Amino acid sequence: MQADGPRACRFGRRWYLNNESWHPSVPPFGEMKCILCWCVSGETHCQRQECPPSACTSPATRDNPCCAKCR
Repeated sequence: MQADGPRACRFGRRWYLNNESWHPSVPPFGEMKCILCWCVSGETHCQRQECPPSACTSPATRDNPCCAKCR
């Protein structure tokens, strides 16, 4: 039996529509802002934000908490 349209994804206790994206919430840590998940035809895909390598010895995370940048 085939579905009439793209399937939704379940992540934790929530359902997400096809092509919807979100930052997952993982108890007890809360929302994982450096990880992005998205729903593709009933399958959940997640990826950590990729950061360019830092060229300095003591990078800071002031502007973007996921990626360190030189001061």
